[in-house]
Formats: sequence, C-alpha cells, structure tokens
Amino acid sequence: MPEPDQISKKRLKAIFGGSIGNLVEWYDWYAYSAFALYFSASFFPAGDKTAQLLNTAGVFALGFLMRPIGGWMFGRIADKVGRKQSMTLSVLLMSFGSLLIAFIPTYKDIGIVAPTVLLIARLLQGLSVGGEYGVSATYLSEMASKNRRGFYSSFQYVTLIGGQLIALGIQLILQRWLLTEEELHDWGWRIPFIIGAILSLVALYLRQSLYETKAFEAQRNKPDERKGTIKELLKHPRALLTVIGLTMGGTLAFYTYTTYMQKFLVNTVHLSKSESTLISFWSMLIFALMQPAFGALSDRIGRRPLLIGFGVLGTIFTVPLLTTLGQTTSQYQAFFLLLAGLIIVSGYTSINAIVKAELFPAQIRALGVGLPYALTVAIFGGTAEYVALWLKGIGNEEWFYWYITGCIFLSLIVYVGMRDTKETSELEKDVQG
Repeated sequence: MPEPDQISKKRLKAIFGGSIGNLVEWYDWYAYSAFALYFSASFFPAGDKTAQLLNTAGVFALGFLMRPIGGWMFGRIADKVGRKQSMTLSVLLMSFGSLLIAFIPTYKDIGIVAPTVLLIARLLQGLSVGGEYGVSATYLSEMASKNRRGFYSSFQYVTLIGGQLIALGIQLILQRWLLTEEELHDWGWRIPFIIGAILSLVALYLRQSLYETKAFEAQRNKPDERKGTIKELLKHPRALLTVIGLTMGGTLAFYTYTTYMQKFLVNTVHLSKSESTLISFWSMLIFALMQPAFGALSDRIGRRPLLIGFGVLGTIFTVPLLTTLGQTTSQYQAFFLLLAGLIIVSGYTSINAIVKAELFPAQIRALGVGLPYALTVAIFGGTAEYVALWLKGIGNEEWFYWYITGCIFLSLIVYVGMRDTKETSELEKDVQG
C-alpha cells in the first residue's frame, strides 16, 4: 500500500499531465478562431469583411461536426483500451491538423484547393478535440479524490481557457511588438499554428508518462462487449438526455463570450483588432482563474446550485448584457460587461465535466461523457459564430441574443429537474468495486 504522500504525488502528476495535454489541444483549436481575422481573406477572397468571417466561421462550424465522431471513436478507445492511450492518439491528430494549416498555400496560389485543405485540416482537428473532451474529463474525474472532484475537474476548463489565452497572448505579441498589420495578414498568421504543432510534441511526451486510472483498471477484465459501445450507452437514456440538456445553453453561452466575442468586439462594437484582443485576453485570464473557486464551491454545496445559478442569471441578463455591449463606445465598459457574462457562465463551465462523469459507470464513462456532449456542442456551440454573423448580415443581430437566452432557459429546466450528481455519483461505485 503506497504512503498517502505518494498517492498525492501520483494524483497531482496525473492531473498536471492530463491538464497540460488538454491545454495544448485547445490552443491548437482556438488558434484558428483567434487568427481568422487575419487569414480569412487568404482563403475566401471577397470584398465584404462580414462575408469573409462568415466563410471562416462556416469552416469552424464544420470542424465541430467531426466532434461527435471523435467523441465516439476516442471514447470507445478510452473505455476499451485505456484513457491514457486515447489521449495520446488525440494529441497526435491535433498536431497533424495544425501543421497542415501552417503550410497551406493561399487561394491566390492554388485556388479552390486552399480552402479545401483548410477544411480537411479543421475536420481532423475537430475529430481530435471531439475525443479530447470526454476522455480528459473522465481521466481528471477518476484521478481526483472524493472531496475534491469539483476542484480538480475544474482544471479542464482552466486549461481549455488557457489554450485560448495562449493563442490570444501570441496574437498580442505579434500585433504589438513583432509584426505589422500587413505582415500578419500576409504570413504572420501561420506562426501560431507552427507553435501549436511543436507544443503538441510536448503534450505527447507528458501523456506517455501518465498513470492509468484505477476505475479503468478495475473494469479492464470485464466482458469486452460492455465497454465503449453505443448499445451499452443506450442503457442509460436518462443520463444521455441530461448531458444534452445541461450542455445546450452552457456551450452556446461559452462560445459566444469566448470564441465569437473577439469578432463581435471588432464587427459590432467597432473596436480595433488589437483592442478586442486585449479585452478578450484579460477577461479570459480572470475567467480561467475563477474556475477552481467555483469547482471547490461545488464540492461544498453540490453541483446543482451552481448550474441553477447559471441558468437563472443567464436567462435574465443575456439580452441586456449583449445589447449594452453592442452599443458601448468604451473599452472599459466592454471589458466589464464581458467579464460579467463570463462570471455567469462559470456556474456551468467549472463543473460540467464532473457532472457528466458522475452520471456514467466506468465501462461506458468516456463515451457517455464525450459523445452526447460533442453532438450538443456541434449543434449549438459550433454554430454560434455562424448564426450570429448570419443574423447580423440580415440586420437582426439582436435575435441572436434571444436565441442564447432561450437555450439557457431550456437548460435551466433540466438543472431544476435533475438530481445533484455529487450525491448520486457513479464514481463512488468505482471505489466500491
């Protein structure tokens, strides 16, 4: 029997390794959104800025369509072969996608082949990140101690947000100190994708040295047909529907205030690209730091109160927040309005991973967390930018604010009706054998 300090050291190493790999994967994913302002004209030449962004947002949304396939494929690998192996494969695929984007010739050079290769690269990245969420959420939840599961699993969103922060940080450095606006548009946008491919090698090394979870080891010798199959997953319809319902409003709000917000600040608020990047960076940094606090709070009071808090506040304040933000002329006011939205969303982001992991038994957990989540994110989160830009293009941008509100309200109904997973956790059954 290992000593308590050895167990703690092993657990911390696992949490760190799993989280850093997650950070690198999400950096690669978000670099596309952060730098779309600069490379959109290289692949989709058009006279209208909104039309160019709409095309790149469309590719972004199509990448999300691969996420359910990734959730199924990597979830199945994680439940049948192991969490560690699945996470290692996903980061390799992400690295390859980043390399493709980094070296694609422009539309001017190779015509329609350029956006086609861009689409292929994003589809590969979508496959990778679709598998990453469910498996890393499962891994972090299974490695966490009973009374700190909310706290430890919150680091999934710390690193998820951290990936975007690194992308924004690199963008700020390039904008302010290293490259001119013209250089960024011409070739500088390729730099973050090269960095992403290199960082993926670091993540690959870290993940190869991870420990496998006890929950997986305990069910390794159970009948193979029970592990990671759709048939087994369908035996848990209530958990499946709960994942879909609790994710819908949260993922739409999250992608609105994060990936789409930078474009919103430029295209609607009419701030400069540099100003919008700076506001996004600092608000996201505070957002990341809030996640462990909210996660730790859920360990004390339960998961359900935080979800209900997000649902109520999101339903009431989304339209006023976005309407006021769209009309402001002050950078400081824009920052505090955005931060207010992110504080509200933290009631969802900080604990959604642990809530989903607590719904499923070990032999189907990675698939159960990853597949329904990826389907819901593909439908609502992945299309957020596209829907917002389309509604803006037809002169009804405010309809998007009401669309978010409606989805959050539907999720609120689920939060009110569900049991608190902290009290009914399937993770406890892993411990009991």
